[in-house]
Amino acid sequence: MRVAVSQFATSSNSQENLESCVRMINKAATCKPSVIVLPEYCNTLFSNAQVGNASLGKSQSCYVDHNQAWNEALPIEGEFLQAIAQQAIKHVCYIVLNVTLRRDQSRNIPDTQQNSSFKSNISVTSCLFSPLGDLINQTDKQTLIGYESDFFTSVSKEPEVVVTPIGKFGLLTGNDSMSFEASRELALNGAQLLCNSINTFAIDQSSLHDPARAFENNIFVATANKVAVLIPSEQMEEDLNLTNVGAGQSQIIAPNGKILAKLTNNEEGFIFADIDLTEVVTETEIQSNVGLNHKSRPDGTQFSKQLRPELYQALTEAIKQTENTKGAPQYESTDKVPLTANVAIFATYKSNEQAIEDVCQYIENNVTDIIQLPELFFIADKTVTHEIEQRAQIESLSKQLIEQVSAVLRPFQYLCTSLIIEGVHQAVLINEHGLLATQQQLHFCQRYQWTPLGDELTIIELPLEQGNIIIAMLTADDANIPEVVKVSTLHGIHVLLVPFDIQEPSEVAYSLLSRAAENRICIVAASREKSFAHQLAADNTSDNIYGKNKVKEQKSTGLIANLTTDPALLPQWRTRQFTGYINQPLVKLQYGKITKAVVHPIAACSKV
Repeated sequence: MRVAVSQFATSSNSQENLESCVRMINKAATCKPSVIVLPEYCNTLFSNAQVGNASLGKSQSCYVDHNQAWNEALPIEGEFLQAIAQQAIKHVCYIVLNVTLRRDQSRNIPDTQQNSSFKSNISVTSCLFSPLGDLINQTDKQTLIGYESDFFTSVSKEPEVVVTPIGKFGLLTGNDSMSFEASRELALNGAQLLCNSINTFAIDQSSLHDPARAFENNIFVATANKVAVLIPSEQMEEDLNLTNVGAGQSQIIAPNGKILAKLTNNEEGFIFADIDLTEVVTETEIQSNVGLNHKSRPDGTQFSKQLRPELYQALTEAIKQTENTKGAPQYESTDKVPLTANVAIFATYKSNEQAIEDVCQYIENNVTDIIQLPELFFIADKTVTHEIEQRAQIESLSKQLIEQVSAVLRPFQYLCTSLIIEGVHQAVLINEHGLLATQQQLHFCQRYQWTPLGDELTIIELPLEQGNIIIAMLTADDANIPEVVKVSTLHGIHVLLVPFDIQEPSEVAYSLLSRAAENRICIVAASREKSFAHQLAADNTSDNIYGKNKVKEQKSTGLIANLTTDPALLPQWRTRQFTGYINQPLVKLQYGKITKAVVHPIAACSKV
């Protein structure tokens, strides 16, 4: 089937906007698509950007008042949506568009001007029309931010999957794709294609979050964004800048995060891609390459076997109970959180005892606060762990590592890796006194199928010379599961340490970066270097302030994901010119044997 996405501008004139929608539908229809996706706010002009000078007290939203919001919203049975329905019939295709809808009759009294401060029941709703012209689904925007909360409400139930003869669709709107929850819920319910209507000046979604949503759920994502000005024309002359202009970048993404088609500009247009949502039903199973239930890891692990919703719920409930306990620790204060921490990834190419000696030599010659190693860093071939005798040997080496490393670590210096201790694969944190903390592997993976899984999350308040930071550790495939990273963040962590073994390029190109961005945490993740046959067009890693590192295209390793911070907190951190991102982690890709960086734990105290 063929999917098309379209990007264009709107105004405050509903009739003009209808004409624009029809024009762009007709243009996109020339490629004979099965589905056409249009942007958010197709019927109006709305942006969360402030209009006017906030410092002079003249800041306001795009809407003057609630009367304007109501006047520009659409009745469900009105001319606008009826015209879109006719386009669906005309072109024999599904059409997705997002509009503001009047959800009651509160302002429909003829010739009566309502109180302009009275908020109406208006939703921001994505509508799906069938080729028969039927409105078969309405999905309200779940995440209302900024000025949206002033004018709009969300009145429908949680997003639902729409089953059609050509595939299973889920509808997303705006910031709903900036975190994993809405997409995951749709994927768990069988979605194969997410139709995502957005209205943004930033490129965070197109470069990072959309590919991450596709990869983590094994589904296609089709995103349509606005172009041109996002504010009313009367404010254009004094306020026109990059944060008031739609970024465009509409695209269609494959389940592995690869971009199939993209408009790499912010000009009016459309683009399309052919995708396959075919399911083959046999007597014993449903065969498909798309969908969360059909997602598998390169080592053969079925992703559906990895998810542990009961664990996430139990861990979250435990946090809530702790927060309700008198005298419970609070991690929100920035008083003792250090501005910076020195971290390093060390990836030895040696094995067994020689690898341990290599690490000890590095420690003796460096004063890094935290040294991150890959999982079971002294074992090149992880399949040897399937043999009991080999595991016993690895466990002996693990004890040797703890003894030798703790003997050379300085005060306030730590090393993180994963080891086998008492028959269990777990992340470990070592200091000068020995084994400081452990984190048992939480999710099943085929390469460590023999290990028992943990049911607890270890949160460590780690003393550094410059202050204390809160950290968590995740190993094996655990950091690829957004649910457990979210739980870690609820504990107030500043830094996540990840000793892992990369299985797919998208883990680093999208997944780990998205975890850092949506949770506002620093991530230090180390892996042995791997080669992959197919590389991704990952333009999100181009925002690399440490530009000295140039990773070979066929190689993938780990990374250090840092956060931007307020210049007031870190004087030497200058305000950067707007690059199109509003919350993009600063990336230093692991390269070679040693990768060093300075991270900003204090930035994790500020959530966007």
